[in-house]
Amino acid sequence: MPFDAFGISCRCMILLRHGQSEFNLHFSATKRDPGIQDPRLTPLGHAQAEKAAKAFTGLGIRRILASPYTRALQTAAPLARALGLPVRIHPGIRERYHFACDIGSPRTVLTASWPEHDFDHLPETWWPNETESAESVDERAAQFCAEMRQSEMWQSTVVVTHWAFILALTGQSLENGDWLRFDPHAPVGRSAHTAP
Repeated sequence: MPFDAFGISCRCMILLRHGQSEFNLHFSATKRDPGIQDPRLTPLGHAQAEKAAKAFTGLGIRRILASPYTRALQTAAPLARALGLPVRIHPGIRERYHFACDIGSPRTVLTASWPEHDFDHLPETWWPNETESAESVDERAAQFCAEMRQSEMWQSTVVVTHWAFILALTGQSLENGDWLRFDPHAPVGRSAHTAP
């Protein structure tokens, strides 16, 4: 299977963690929840998104999936521009609901802010209203993999998602703006991808 200069397989699914958000910036410095709801990207986060867009150009990507959080939508935007593709909103690939940053923007707000995207399939409040268990995220990850296995486009898809969801899929912890290749036919879950 051919690889590009960044070591990315040209026929694969790519999991991309969103760029650095305002929440990430403050939480990294203090280890305390700064109380920022649905945070936007920092300048570094925007630069990380642009870097990903350049890295993925020419790989035969035909579909971009993104969670409805603003940080994921902003990360997907330069990729969509570079590839001339729409961004499909997938609420199942959202972050684990645990901190203030995991309170999203209502569907009507997203629709007004991002008129180029289709949010009609989302309820007005699409995020949970209480802390989500790791097991719940694992279940969402398994459901996502089952969905992708039914899709002929999985090998040409970029998934713009979040730390906990990537961890649930792969057992790996990614930094903001990092990405990895993923095969949804592989065993799913933290235990399946973590060394004993």
